[in-house]
Amino acid sequence: MTNAPAPGAMDALTDVPGIRVGHASRTGPGALTGTTVILTAEGGAVAAVDVRGGGPGTRETDALDPRNLVQRVEAVVLTGGSAFGLDAASGVMAWLEDSGRGFRVGPDPAQVVPVVPAAALFDLGRGGDWRARPDAALGREAAEAAAREDVGAPVAQGNVGAGTGAVAGGLKGGVGTASTVLPSGTTVAALAVVNAAGSVADPATGLLYARLYEGVVEVPEKERHEAAQRRLAAAREESAKRSASSVRPPLNTTLVVVATDAALTRAQAQKLAGTAHDGLARAIRPVHLLNDGDTVFALATGDRPLVAEDVFGDTAVLLAAGALNEILAAGADVVTRAVAKGALAAQSVDGPGGVFPSYGELYG
Repeated sequence: MTNAPAPGAMDALTDVPGIRVGHASRTGPGALTGTTVILTAEGGAVAAVDVRGGGPGTRETDALDPRNLVQRVEAVVLTGGSAFGLDAASGVMAWLEDSGRGFRVGPDPAQVVPVVPAAALFDLGRGGDWRARPDAALGREAAEAAAREDVGAPVAQGNVGAGTGAVAGGLKGGVGTASTVLPSGTTVAALAVVNAAGSVADPATGLLYARLYEGVVEVPEKERHEAAQRRLAAAREESAKRSASSVRPPLNTTLVVVATDAALTRAQAQKLAGTAHDGLARAIRPVHLLNDGDTVFALATGDRPLVAEDVFGDTAVLLAAGALNEILAAGADVVTRAVAKGALAAQSVDGPGGVFPSYGELYG
């Protein structure tokens, strides 16, 4: 009898060997934004992407098409600042070039072109200053922070990195991460930056949607929930007088990286990115709207083959399909948990750009 899946040692994206995470935030006067860099081991990882939101802000996602040339990437960038914030990827690209990491285009080891896929969420004005947004320097800072981390280190969650200015349905959003180790020994993990037009909590009860998939059915007390809803309504009304509220309708985007140590092809990684969106659909309602840019990247480090090397033919095909299905299902599960952890780790913000109470403040 096999064991049920259990969280990895850190219950974080860094439970996938070789993956490091670095955050850089900008929270000075008028600023509430940041960048998160997911750095692979040298040599990179197989990567893919699936975009479901109607208003994405992305960079180098076409390079991840399985039909195209580049096979592996060294880093993925998640950033605030909407399309402006994509400039953070330039700083990561420069850091990788200085490190001699990237797609080799010549005989000299320095002749590399780092391919750095990136996606941005909308947080403009949430600190009060519309022009306070991530740039190349902040991206480089996040890459350097990732490089300093030990392999398998814990990942900071909540109001950090790309989650610094994140908001979900009026509640403060943030970074959350989770992992699972399958009975086969394969690790699947996710990092989510929760910044949605939809809500992470049921407005009728206050229960986080994602908790239903963790077997948590304890609904907040009625009086607590009613008080929380009044507080949230007042926060939205006050925010309507401040900088961030000038954008109508609200613009958002939830960003995700899901990773595994399995040896996946680029097509299989793209399937993982696609099914991981199911985790968002469980945890955020509604999701994938025209004013969201929901984007999921997948990374496969290739340390663990799907089937034993001595298995061939149709048997290998069937066994590989079964192993991949387990990874696909786990990808959606860890994304759901990552969203819940991001909402729970977030801290309230009251500033010139708006009032964004956290779920923890409202519900304890």
